[in-house]
Amino acid sequence: MAGKRQEAAGSVWRAPVLFAALALLFVLEGTVSNSLFSGNWNTSLGILNMGLISAIMALGVNMQWGYAGLFNTGVVGFVALGGLAPALIAMPSVPGAWEAGMPRLFAGLAIGLLTVAAAIWTWGRMSRSRARPWAVLALLVVGLAIYRYVLDPAVAAIESNNPSGAGHIGGLGLPVLLAWPVGALFAAGAAWIVAKTALGLRSDYLAIATLGIGEIIVAILKNEDWLARGVKNVVGIPRPVPYEIELQADPAFVERAAGWGMDVTTASTIWVKVLYAGLFAAVLVALIVLAELALRSPWGRMMRAIRDNETAAGAMGKNVTGRHLQIFILGAAVIGLAGAMMITLDGQMTPTTYNPLRYTFLIWVMVIVGGSGNNWGAVLGGMLIWYLWIKVEPWGGALMQLVTSGMAEGWLKSHLLNSAAHMRLLTMGLILLLVLRFAPRGLLPER
Repeated sequence: MAGKRQEAAGSVWRAPVLFAALALLFVLEGTVSNSLFSGNWNTSLGILNMGLISAIMALGVNMQWGYAGLFNTGVVGFVALGGLAPALIAMPSVPGAWEAGMPRLFAGLAIGLLTVAAAIWTWGRMSRSRARPWAVLALLVVGLAIYRYVLDPAVAAIESNNPSGAGHIGGLGLPVLLAWPVGALFAAGAAWIVAKTALGLRSDYLAIATLGIGEIIVAILKNEDWLARGVKNVVGIPRPVPYEIELQADPAFVERAAGWGMDVTTASTIWVKVLYAGLFAAVLVALIVLAELALRSPWGRMMRAIRDNETAAGAMGKNVTGRHLQIFILGAAVIGLAGAMMITLDGQMTPTTYNPLRYTFLIWVMVIVGGSGNNWGAVLGGMLIWYLWIKVEPWGGALMQLVTSGMAEGWLKSHLLNSAAHMRLLTMGLILLLVLRFAPRGLLPER
């Protein structure tokens, strides 16, 4: 009994101690200047902001995997869909896009949706006979031909409208904060389509399907210039916080910066990052509260029961497929929300930056290291792994400089110094191996 009480006491203090240690890393990054830390608050807050966004992404993946055991390897696709929202909601409309072909574009998209809906309806209404697949196939082929006939000229006209500066449909010119829930809706809609087709597959086949669908989404964003300029990028996405140059021109802020003992340029960049951190932290706290309430409710206990034994849960009358669909959509919505927040922070939509290493593999490392099934573990893993992802590269360079300081010039020294660029991947793999060996349930395991 004494051993159990000690273990319970240790588990109670584990989370506060780990989060305090994480906070100390950010404080040291901002205050101490040596070979390990930059001593720059701009750097520390920059890492913190992306760490908060990464924690939200990890929280979304944890909902899918930790709550329901759904292995989603297409995280990058939902991040990209969320990132599309600021470009379509907050950017101003493109002059001439409507006249160039917007009505025909909307008509083509409507035909495509009606074709898919008609195919689904036909499949459901026709009896199980040999004619059913042929009828659906014929409907899809005819619908696709009409869809391309209507859509392609509209796309060509829009993309040829000022292609060097625009060539896309633009946005609605609304406040950028409205794009965050829209990004969640974009990802949730795609998740519904994916889940309706792939959730019936076994876990390994589900992973393969989501991986392919994620890459398809990214490929569409790269190649469909009419949507968000493709690889030409959408730049100048509005901010929810002031611009640094605006603060530097504000006499009240100049006086405040002098009171802080900073030059106005440094103070403005730090203040903008602090405002972003406040917004991101507020969203993360709200999500954590909602996720914890849901996890401790009867719904949360049902989800974990389905995760642990689908057969037993189904025998007790639980709708396993329906609950899987529900949690897959919720997790994807959280990931899409984080994607919209990230694009707002960056100020530009760059589809070429969406790669599975950063937005799928690294997010999974965050969830595994933090502790799958534990919301606080996902947050801890997200912020810790992102901090290490950023800091390991300069640390690796300093380590290699130290190791080779006494070596003669030659190919070996040059090779070791050049290998420092690979320290990120080596360190992530090493961390993952150590956690799986000594803490297989993560730093903050599920209770």
